[in-house]
Amino acid sequence: MKKKIGVSFTTTNNQNYLNWFTPEDLGDDIELLQLSFEENNEQDISLCSGFILTGGIDIDADLYDGEPDYEHKPELFHTDRDHFEKKIYDFAQQHHLPVLGICRGLQLVNVLEGGKLVQDLGPENEVHKKAGEEDKQHLVHIQRDSLLFEISGVSEGMVNSAHHQAIDQREIAPTLKINALSGTNDRTIEGIEFKDQTGKPFMLCVQWHPERMKDKEESPLSKNIKQSFLNAIRQQK
Repeated sequence: MKKKIGVSFTTTNNQNYLNWFTPEDLGDDIELLQLSFEENNEQDISLCSGFILTGGIDIDADLYDGEPDYEHKPELFHTDRDHFEKKIYDFAQQHHLPVLGICRGLQLVNVLEGGKLVQDLGPENEVHKKAGEEDKQHLVHIQRDSLLFEISGVSEGMVNSAHHQAIDQREIAPTLKINALSGTNDRTIEGIEFKDQTGKPFMLCVQWHPERMKDKEESPLSKNIKQSFLNAIRQQK
């Protein structure tokens, strides 16, 4: 029986996450399974050997005691998605299964582990938010004492960017540590992982979008992340 990667459904650019994995990546032993808050197919969570928490609309501010009103707040939160993906994350931790968090997924993991978010990066966010339909590009610095450095083999690199929220540096969850920071003046948190990885499953979260980087087949900040996640899936018994 093939191992399944549960990919959380997002209403924005959902197909990019599925297309990131080629037939060669998946081979004969792995397949993708969409986990959708709209379909509420919670029963399928238990079929999976690992999970991707995808990007999308802001997390409901109530989940981290945020301000009820803020700049660029969405017209409607997907609170049912937040709760659905909490079930995914909780299942992954309870059963020691790999998790890859991307953009919103990074922010959600911080919230679920007890952290908070900067609700809007403000006027200085020109470096991170999309320019029309194009992602911004900027440098990130990777911490050498991190899983991300071990995986990527690089201490810096260019990534894409399309977000207006970020992890609050004063409120990063106590179980997590920063593994990458923006090379720009704002020093936005660009990646997180478990502070103490002893006895923990694979868990890596990045603020950028490795699934849609222009050089995703060459950049170690896309291809190495994907490969390490696939390796973690394959190592599941």
